[in-house]
Amino acid sequence: MKNVRFVSSFVVFSLLVGSQFGRAADPAHPDQPIVSPAEAISRLKEGNGRFTAGNPRHPHESVDERNYIAANSYENAGTISLGMTSEQAAKRRAQLANSQHPFAIILSCSDSRVPPEIVFDEGLGDLFIVRVAGNVLNDEGLGSIEYGVEVLGARLIVVLGHSSCGAVDAAMKTVAAKGKAPGHIQSLVTAIKPVVDSTPKADLETMTKANAKHVVDALRSSAPILKARVDSGEVKVIGGYYTLDTGAVTFLEGK
Repeated sequence: MKNVRFVSSFVVFSLLVGSQFGRAADPAHPDQPIVSPAEAISRLKEGNGRFTAGNPRHPHESVDERNYIAANSYENAGTISLGMTSEQAAKRRAQLANSQHPFAIILSCSDSRVPPEIVFDEGLGDLFIVRVAGNVLNDEGLGSIEYGVEVLGARLIVVLGHSSCGAVDAAMKTVAAKGKAPGHIQSLVTAIKPVVDSTPKADLETMTKANAKHVVDALRSSAPILKARVDSGEVKVIGGYYTLDTGAVTFLEGK
């Protein structure tokens, strides 16, 4: 009986997943288009450009509200919402309550100074984000990324490292001291240690970029879902490096 229930549950889950993926990938639904890797990269670059220039568009925000803010003083602007009008917000939430179709997946560090939605000037429903200190890859993160590709239809994965990364710095120092980090922090050190061992004389920036590339390689070779799609060119996985003091993201494009 348990086996029957398990098989039945699996079939139902498969049908639901297949149905949602079909809607995301179906070109017959112009309101839910698949965004190519090249277009996704372009959108991220444009968004980061707006962010670094101090001209964020705040996607899905009311034009009238932006004009109101621009016409008033900084002090007055601080007393009103910087988001959408209530009607627009309700409409957007209603759309996202039924489904989501993010155009890119971002695996980024948990650092509070590197929120991807802000860094890339995107809004609700635009990015599928997995965050963990040191932007390391574990089974749960990999499963989330696979879900973003297989079910939600995203075709670009960005592994985003950043300057002054505490997790990478801690790994470098812990490995150099042949020590062990406290508690579960050691799991981060363990994940980053292969990069430290392979580039023992690197500075923090070089190590952080190497760590991002290490995770990129792991994602590109991950079977059974990602590798085939990467090899076919359907999905692209690239690294990125965010500089805290400038706000700029440099894409570490390779394959």
